[in-house]
Amino acid sequence: MRRVVITGAGTVNALAHDLPGTCAALAAGRSGIGVLEFRDADRLSIRIGAQIRGWTWGQALTPQEQSLYDPFTRYALAAAAEALAMAGEGAGEGAGVLIGSSAGGIHTWEDNYRTVFAEGKNRVPPLTVPRLMMNAAASHIGMRHGLTGPTFAVSSACSSSNHAIGQAFRLIRDGHAPAMLAGGAEAMLCFSGIKAWEGLRVLSPDGCRPFSASRNGMVMGEGAAVFVLEEETRARARGARIIAEIAGFGMTADAGDIVVPSVGGAAAAMRAALAEAGLAPEEIGYINAHGTGTRVNDRNEVAAIHRVFGHAANGLMVSSTKAAHGHAIGATGALELIACLMALDQGVIAPTLGLDRTDPDCDLDHVPNEARRAQPGAALSNSFAFGGLNAVLALRAAQ
Repeated sequence: MRRVVITGAGTVNALAHDLPGTCAALAAGRSGIGVLEFRDADRLSIRIGAQIRGWTWGQALTPQEQSLYDPFTRYALAAAAEALAMAGEGAGEGAGVLIGSSAGGIHTWEDNYRTVFAEGKNRVPPLTVPRLMMNAAASHIGMRHGLTGPTFAVSSACSSSNHAIGQAFRLIRDGHAPAMLAGGAEAMLCFSGIKAWEGLRVLSPDGCRPFSASRNGMVMGEGAAVFVLEEETRARARGARIIAEIAGFGMTADAGDIVVPSVGGAAAAMRAALAEAGLAPEEIGYINAHGTGTRVNDRNEVAAIHRVFGHAANGLMVSSTKAAHGHAIGATGALELIACLMALDQGVIAPTLGLDRTDPDCDLDHVPNEARRAQPGAALSNSFAFGGLNAVLALRAAQ
Protein backbone atom coordinates (compact mmCIF):
# COMPACT_ATOMS: atom_id res chain seq x y z
CA MET A 1 0.00 0.00 0.00
CA ARG A 2 1.31 3.44 -0.93
CA ARG A 3 2.41 5.79 1.83
CA VAL A 4 1.45 9.46 1.60
CA VAL A 5 3.65 12.34 2.72
CA ILE A 6 3.39 16.12 2.88
CA THR A 7 6.12 18.01 1.02
CA GLY A 8 4.70 21.53 0.80
CA ALA A 9 2.45 23.87 2.78
CA GLY A 10 1.14 27.38 2.32
CA THR A 11 -1.29 29.66 4.09
CA VAL A 12 -2.92 33.06 4.38
CA ASN A 13 -4.64 33.82 7.69
CA ALA A 14 -5.06 36.44 10.39
CA LEU A 15 -1.72 35.56 12.02
CA ALA A 16 0.40 35.95 8.89
CA HIS A 17 0.29 35.84 5.12
CA ASP A 18 2.64 32.87 4.75
CA LEU A 19 3.72 29.65 6.47
CA PRO A 20 6.88 30.87 8.26
CA GLY A 21 5.06 33.85 9.72
CA THR A 22 2.18 31.67 10.88
CA CYS A 23 4.50 29.19 12.61
CA ALA A 24 6.39 32.04 14.28
CA ALA A 25 3.11 33.56 15.53
CA LEU A 26 1.88 30.23 16.90
CA ALA A 27 5.20 29.61 18.63
CA ALA A 28 5.16 33.11 20.14
CA GLY A 29 1.58 32.73 21.39
CA ARG A 30 0.23 35.63 19.34
CA SER A 31 -3.45 36.00 18.45
CA GLY A 32 -4.89 37.41 15.24
CA ILE A 33 -8.24 38.27 16.84
CA GLY A 34 -9.23 41.94 16.80
CA VAL A 35 -12.00 44.40 15.99
CA LEU A 36 -13.76 43.64 12.70
CA GLU A 37 -13.48 46.21 9.94
CA PHE A 38 -15.83 45.87 6.97
CA ARG A 39 -19.04 47.36 5.64
CA ASP A 40 -21.89 47.47 8.18
CA ALA A 41 -19.76 45.95 10.95
CA ASP A 42 -21.26 48.55 13.28
CA ARG A 43 -24.65 46.84 12.88
CA LEU A 44 -23.35 43.59 14.37
CA SER A 45 -23.68 42.47 17.97
CA ILE A 46 -20.39 40.54 17.69
CA ARG A 47 -17.60 42.79 16.47
CA ILE A 48 -14.44 40.72 16.90
CA GLY A 49 -12.86 38.16 14.60
CA ALA A 50 -9.56 36.88 13.24
CA GLN A 51 -9.52 39.05 10.12
CA ILE A 52 -6.80 39.12 7.47
CA ARG A 53 -5.32 42.62 7.29
CA GLY A 54 -2.78 44.32 5.05
CA TRP A 55 -2.70 41.54 2.49
CA THR A 56 -1.57 42.88 -0.90
CA TRP A 57 -1.58 39.72 -3.07
CA GLY A 58 -4.86 40.67 -4.76
CA GLN A 59 -3.48 44.00 -5.95
CA ALA A 60 -1.46 42.22 -8.63
CA LEU A 61 -4.52 40.61 -10.20
CA THR A 62 -5.64 41.56 -13.68
CA PRO A 63 -9.15 43.03 -14.12
CA GLN A 64 -10.31 39.67 -15.49
CA GLU A 65 -8.97 37.85 -12.42
CA GLN A 66 -10.60 40.43 -10.16
CA SER A 67 -13.93 39.57 -11.76
CA LEU A 68 -13.37 35.81 -11.30
CA TYR A 69 -12.01 35.43 -7.77
CA ASP A 70 -14.05 35.74 -4.59
CA PRO A 71 -11.80 36.34 -1.54
CA PHE A 72 -11.97 32.65 -0.57
CA THR A 73 -10.54 31.72 -3.99
CA ARG A 74 -7.80 34.34 -3.68
CA TYR A 75 -6.75 32.95 -0.31
CA ALA A 76 -6.64 29.42 -1.70
CA LEU A 77 -4.63 30.44 -4.78
CA ALA A 78 -2.00 32.21 -2.67
CA ALA A 79 -1.72 29.29 -0.24
CA ALA A 80 -1.42 26.78 -3.09
CA ALA A 81 1.35 28.79 -4.78
CA GLU A 82 3.36 28.85 -1.54
CA ALA A 83 2.82 25.12 -1.00
CA LEU A 84 4.04 24.27 -4.51
CA ALA A 85 7.08 26.52 -4.13
CA MET A 86 7.98 24.79 -0.87
CA ALA A 87 7.54 21.34 -2.42
CA GLY A 88 10.12 22.36 -5.03
CA GLU A 89 8.25 21.09 -8.03
CA GLY A 90 4.89 21.33 -9.72
CA ALA A 91 2.51 18.60 -8.63
CA GLY A 92 2.92 17.03 -12.07
CA GLU A 93 0.82 15.08 -14.52
CA GLY A 94 -2.24 13.40 -13.04
CA ALA A 95 -2.23 15.46 -9.85
CA GLY A 96 -5.49 16.97 -8.64
CA VAL A 97 -6.96 19.43 -6.17
CA LEU A 98 -9.33 19.02 -3.21
CA ILE A 99 -10.38 22.14 -1.33
CA GLY A 100 -12.84 22.25 1.55
CA SER A 101 -15.09 25.22 2.24
CA SER A 102 -18.31 25.74 4.16
CA ALA A 103 -19.57 28.95 2.53
CA GLY A 104 -17.63 29.29 -0.72
CA GLY A 105 -18.06 32.70 -2.33
CA ILE A 106 -20.13 34.34 0.40
CA HIS A 107 -18.72 37.80 -0.39
CA THR A 108 -20.04 37.41 -3.92
CA TRP A 109 -23.46 36.37 -2.62
CA GLU A 110 -23.57 39.38 -0.31
CA ASP A 111 -22.40 41.89 -2.92
CA ASN A 112 -24.98 40.76 -5.44
CA TYR A 113 -27.85 40.58 -2.95
CA ARG A 114 -27.06 44.20 -2.13
CA THR A 115 -27.11 45.05 -5.83
CA VAL A 116 -30.51 43.43 -6.43
CA PHE A 117 -32.39 44.00 -3.16
CA ALA A 118 -30.86 47.10 -1.59
CA GLU A 119 -29.94 49.06 -4.71
CA GLY A 120 -32.86 47.84 -6.83
CA LYS A 121 -30.78 46.87 -9.85
CA ASN A 122 -31.99 44.09 -12.13
CA ARG A 123 -28.67 42.77 -13.40
CA VAL A 124 -25.60 41.25 -11.77
CA PRO A 125 -22.13 40.70 -13.32
CA PRO A 126 -22.07 37.82 -15.83
CA LEU A 127 -19.43 35.85 -13.89
CA THR A 128 -21.33 35.89 -10.61
CA VAL A 129 -22.07 32.15 -10.63
CA PRO A 130 -18.50 30.99 -11.45
CA ARG A 131 -17.23 33.35 -8.75
CA LEU A 132 -19.49 32.12 -5.94
CA MET A 133 -19.59 28.38 -6.66
CA MET A 134 -18.07 26.11 -4.04
CA ASN A 135 -15.59 24.49 -6.42
CA ALA A 136 -14.19 27.83 -7.64
CA ALA A 137 -11.05 27.64 -5.49
CA ALA A 138 -10.23 24.05 -6.47
CA SER A 139 -10.91 24.73 -10.15
CA HIS A 140 -8.80 27.89 -10.29
CA ILE A 141 -5.87 26.22 -8.54
CA GLY A 142 -6.03 23.40 -11.08
CA MET A 143 -6.24 25.78 -14.03
CA ARG A 144 -3.42 28.00 -12.81
CA HIS A 145 -1.04 25.07 -12.30
CA GLY A 146 -2.20 22.70 -15.05
CA LEU A 147 -3.46 19.99 -12.69
CA THR A 148 -5.70 17.57 -14.56
CA GLY A 149 -6.26 14.86 -11.95
CA PRO A 150 -9.20 14.44 -9.53
CA THR A 151 -10.41 17.93 -8.66
CA PHE A 152 -13.48 18.89 -6.65
CA ALA A 153 -14.77 20.69 -3.57
CA VAL A 154 -15.77 19.28 -0.20
CA SER A 155 -18.32 20.96 2.06
CA SER A 156 -18.99 19.54 5.50
CA ALA A 157 -19.09 22.67 7.66
CA CYS A 158 -16.19 22.75 10.14
CA SER A 159 -14.83 19.38 8.98
CA SER A 160 -14.52 20.43 5.32
CA SER A 161 -10.71 20.75 5.30
CA ASN A 162 -10.05 17.48 7.09
CA HIS A 163 -12.46 15.67 4.80
CA ALA A 164 -10.69 17.19 1.78
CA ILE A 165 -7.21 16.28 3.03
CA GLY A 166 -8.34 12.82 4.10
CA GLN A 167 -9.92 12.07 0.73
CA ALA A 168 -6.81 13.36 -1.06
CA PHE A 169 -4.72 11.03 1.12
CA ARG A 170 -6.83 8.07 0.06
CA LEU A 171 -6.78 9.00 -3.62
CA ILE A 172 -2.99 8.84 -3.54
CA ARG A 173 -2.82 5.77 -1.31
CA ASP A 174 -5.20 3.85 -3.56
CA GLY A 175 -3.38 4.79 -6.76
CA HIS A 176 -5.83 7.27 -8.27
CA ALA A 177 -3.38 10.17 -8.29
CA PRO A 178 0.39 10.55 -7.77
CA ALA A 179 -0.02 13.83 -5.89
CA MET A 180 -2.75 16.20 -4.70
CA LEU A 181 -3.09 19.75 -3.51
CA ALA A 182 -5.49 19.66 -0.59
CA GLY A 183 -6.69 21.99 2.12
CA GLY A 184 -9.39 24.52 2.81
CA ALA A 185 -10.41 28.13 2.25
CA GLU A 186 -13.00 30.36 3.87
CA ALA A 187 -13.92 34.06 3.81
CA MET A 188 -16.97 34.39 6.05
CA LEU A 189 -15.92 37.62 7.74
CA CYS A 190 -18.48 39.89 6.16
CA PHE A 191 -21.77 41.30 7.43
CA SER A 192 -23.96 38.41 6.28
CA GLY A 193 -21.49 35.78 7.47
CA ILE A 194 -21.26 37.10 11.02
CA LYS A 195 -24.95 38.03 11.20
CA ALA A 196 -25.96 34.45 10.38
CA TRP A 197 -23.68 33.04 13.08
CA GLU A 198 -25.00 35.55 15.61
CA GLY A 199 -28.35 33.83 15.33
CA LEU A 200 -26.87 30.63 16.76
CA ARG A 201 -25.66 32.45 19.89
CA VAL A 202 -22.35 30.58 19.91
CA LEU A 203 -20.05 33.58 19.27
CA SER A 204 -18.06 35.20 22.04
CA PRO A 205 -18.16 39.00 22.31
CA ASP A 206 -14.80 39.22 24.08
CA GLY A 207 -12.45 36.40 23.01
CA CYS A 208 -11.85 32.70 22.40
CA ARG A 209 -10.78 30.69 25.48
CA PRO A 210 -10.89 26.96 24.65
CA PHE A 211 -11.10 24.59 27.62
CA SER A 212 -11.15 27.50 30.09
CA ALA A 213 -13.76 27.72 32.84
CA SER A 214 -14.50 31.27 31.62
CA ARG A 215 -15.07 30.34 27.97
CA ASN A 216 -18.22 31.76 26.42
CA GLY A 217 -18.08 30.94 22.73
CA MET A 218 -16.10 30.85 19.54
CA VAL A 219 -14.54 33.63 17.47
CA MET A 220 -14.77 33.54 13.69
CA GLY A 221 -11.71 33.62 11.44
CA GLU A 222 -10.84 33.46 7.76
CA GLY A 223 -8.08 32.34 5.42
CA ALA A 224 -6.72 29.27 3.68
CA ALA A 225 -4.11 26.57 4.03
CA VAL A 226 -3.12 24.20 1.23
CA PHE A 227 -0.71 21.24 1.26
CA VAL A 228 1.16 19.20 -1.34
CA LEU A 229 0.51 15.53 -0.70
CA GLU A 230 2.37 12.92 -2.69
CA GLU A 231 3.26 9.26 -2.76
CA GLU A 232 6.34 8.65 -0.61
CA THR A 233 8.56 6.90 -3.16
CA ARG A 234 7.84 9.67 -5.68
CA ALA A 235 8.85 12.31 -3.12
CA ARG A 236 12.05 10.49 -2.20
CA ALA A 237 12.96 9.85 -5.83
CA ARG A 238 12.98 13.56 -6.59
CA GLY A 239 14.78 14.44 -3.36
CA ALA A 240 11.89 16.33 -1.79
CA ARG A 241 12.00 17.22 1.88
CA ILE A 242 9.27 15.32 3.71
CA ILE A 243 7.56 17.35 6.43
CA ALA A 244 5.40 14.56 7.84
CA GLU A 245 3.41 11.50 6.81
CA ILE A 246 -0.37 11.25 6.72
CA ALA A 247 -0.81 7.78 8.12
CA GLY A 248 -4.56 7.44 8.61
CA PHE A 249 -7.94 9.08 8.36
CA GLY A 250 -11.16 8.46 10.24
CA MET A 251 -14.61 9.86 9.52
CA THR A 252 -17.95 9.21 11.16
CA ALA A 253 -21.41 10.75 11.47
CA ASP A 254 -23.17 11.21 14.79
CA ALA A 255 -26.61 10.78 13.20
CA GLY A 256 -27.90 12.76 16.17
CA ASP A 257 -28.28 16.45 16.84
CA ILE A 258 -27.66 19.01 14.06
CA VAL A 259 -25.50 21.25 16.30
CA VAL A 260 -24.64 19.37 19.53
CA PRO A 261 -21.59 17.09 19.09
CA SER A 262 -21.63 13.46 20.18
CA VAL A 263 -18.94 11.97 22.40
CA GLY A 264 -19.42 8.61 20.70
CA GLY A 265 -19.10 9.97 17.16
CA ALA A 266 -15.92 11.89 17.93
CA ALA A 267 -14.41 8.88 19.69
CA ALA A 268 -15.26 6.59 16.77
CA ALA A 269 -13.54 8.93 14.30
CA MET A 270 -10.38 9.04 16.40
CA ARG A 271 -10.36 5.25 16.73
CA ALA A 272 -10.80 4.86 12.96
CA ALA A 273 -7.88 7.19 12.24
CA LEU A 274 -5.65 5.32 14.69
CA ALA A 275 -6.65 1.95 13.25
CA GLU A 276 -5.97 2.95 9.65
CA ALA A 277 -2.60 4.41 10.67
CA GLY A 278 -1.67 1.31 12.66
CA LEU A 279 -0.99 3.50 15.69
CA ALA A 280 -1.68 2.59 19.31
CA PRO A 281 -3.12 5.34 21.54
CA GLU A 282 0.17 5.35 23.50
CA GLU A 283 2.07 6.40 20.36
CA ILE A 284 0.20 9.70 19.99
CA GLY A 285 1.99 12.60 21.68
CA TYR A 286 -0.10 15.54 20.51
CA ILE A 287 -3.69 16.24 19.52
CA ASN A 288 -4.74 19.46 17.85
CA ALA A 289 -8.23 19.62 19.28
CA HIS A 290 -11.31 20.98 17.58
CA GLY A 291 -11.61 23.07 20.76
CA THR A 292 -13.97 25.83 19.70
CA GLY A 293 -14.36 27.56 23.08
CA THR A 294 -18.02 26.61 23.42
CA ARG A 295 -18.96 24.79 26.60
CA VAL A 296 -20.53 21.67 25.10
CA ASN A 297 -17.98 21.18 22.33
CA ASP A 298 -14.91 21.38 24.55
CA ARG A 299 -16.40 19.20 27.27
CA ASN A 300 -17.54 16.50 24.84
CA GLU A 301 -14.22 16.44 22.98
CA VAL A 302 -12.29 15.92 26.21
CA ALA A 303 -14.69 13.12 27.17
CA ALA A 304 -14.16 11.50 23.74
CA ILE A 305 -10.37 11.67 24.14
CA HIS A 306 -10.63 9.99 27.55
CA ARG A 307 -12.83 7.30 26.03
CA VAL A 308 -10.32 6.51 23.26
CA PHE A 309 -7.03 6.94 25.12
CA GLY A 310 -7.88 5.72 28.61
CA HIS A 311 -4.89 6.09 30.94
CA ALA A 312 -2.77 7.25 27.99
CA ALA A 313 -4.78 10.50 27.92
CA ASN A 314 -2.78 11.70 30.93
CA GLY A 315 0.39 11.80 28.82
CA LEU A 316 -1.13 13.70 25.88
CA MET A 317 -0.62 17.32 24.94
CA VAL A 318 -3.98 18.60 23.65
CA SER A 319 -4.15 22.20 22.46
CA SER A 320 -6.59 24.27 20.43
CA THR A 321 -5.18 26.98 18.17
CA LYS A 322 -8.54 28.65 17.44
CA ALA A 323 -7.78 31.40 19.94
CA ALA A 324 -4.88 32.34 17.63
CA HIS A 325 -6.28 32.08 14.08
CA GLY A 326 -9.98 32.03 14.90
CA HIS A 327 -12.50 29.42 13.86
CA ALA A 328 -12.19 29.60 10.09
CA ILE A 329 -15.06 27.09 9.66
CA GLY A 330 -14.35 25.14 6.44
CA ALA A 331 -10.67 26.19 6.45
CA THR A 332 -10.02 25.60 10.12
CA GLY A 333 -8.81 21.99 9.87
CA ALA A 334 -6.25 23.02 7.29
CA LEU A 335 -4.98 25.86 9.48
CA GLU A 336 -4.78 23.45 12.41
CA LEU A 337 -2.78 20.96 10.37
CA ILE A 338 -0.04 23.59 10.32
CA ALA A 339 0.18 23.29 14.11
CA CYS A 340 0.48 19.50 13.80
CA LEU A 341 3.28 19.84 11.23
CA MET A 342 5.03 22.34 13.49
CA ALA A 343 4.88 19.82 16.33
CA LEU A 344 6.13 16.87 14.29
CA ASP A 345 8.70 18.69 12.17
CA GLN A 346 9.96 21.48 14.44
CA GLY A 347 9.27 20.09 17.89
CA VAL A 348 7.12 23.07 18.90
CA ILE A 349 3.69 22.55 20.44
CA ALA A 350 1.34 25.47 19.81
CA PRO A 351 -0.41 26.64 23.00
CA THR A 352 -4.05 27.08 23.92
CA LEU A 353 -4.36 30.84 24.35
CA GLY A 354 -6.78 32.43 26.82
CA LEU A 355 -6.72 29.46 29.20
CA ASP A 356 -7.07 31.44 32.43
CA ARG A 357 -8.89 29.05 34.75
CA THR A 358 -9.07 25.28 34.31
CA ASP A 359 -12.49 23.75 33.75
CA PRO A 360 -12.76 20.54 35.83
CA ASP A 361 -14.49 18.91 32.85
CA CYS A 362 -11.48 19.73 30.63
CA ASP A 363 -8.78 17.99 32.62
CA LEU A 364 -6.12 17.25 30.00
CA ASP A 365 -2.76 18.93 29.40
CA HIS A 366 -3.98 21.79 27.21
CA VAL A 367 -0.55 23.51 26.89
CA PRO A 368 -1.82 26.77 28.42
CA ASN A 369 -0.78 30.12 26.94
CA GLU A 370 2.86 29.34 26.08
CA ALA A 371 4.34 27.09 23.41
CA ARG A 372 6.27 24.06 24.54
CA ARG A 373 9.27 22.19 23.22
CA ALA A 374 8.50 18.51 22.65
CA GLN A 375 9.06 15.94 19.92
CA PRO A 376 5.95 13.80 19.46
CA GLY A 377 6.32 10.92 17.04
CA ALA A 378 2.67 11.01 16.00
CA ALA A 379 -0.31 13.35 16.23
CA LEU A 380 -4.04 13.63 15.59
CA SER A 381 -5.92 16.57 14.12
CA ASN A 382 -9.60 16.65 15.14
CA SER A 383 -12.48 18.31 13.29
CA PHE A 384 -16.09 17.92 14.43
CA ALA A 385 -18.75 19.74 12.44
CA PHE A 386 -22.37 20.82 12.68
CA GLY A 387 -24.46 18.01 11.30
CA GLY A 388 -22.43 15.58 13.41
CA LEU A 389 -19.75 15.11 10.75
CA ASN A 390 -16.40 14.08 12.21
CA ALA A 391 -13.04 13.91 10.43
CA VAL A 392 -9.73 13.03 12.10
CA LEU A 393 -6.28 12.92 10.51
CA ALA A 394 -3.47 10.77 11.97
CA LEU A 395 0.08 11.86 11.23
CA ARG A 396 3.58 10.50 11.81
CA ALA A 397 6.83 12.40 12.02
CA ALA A 398 9.01 12.03 8.93
CA GLN A 399 11.37 9.08 9.05
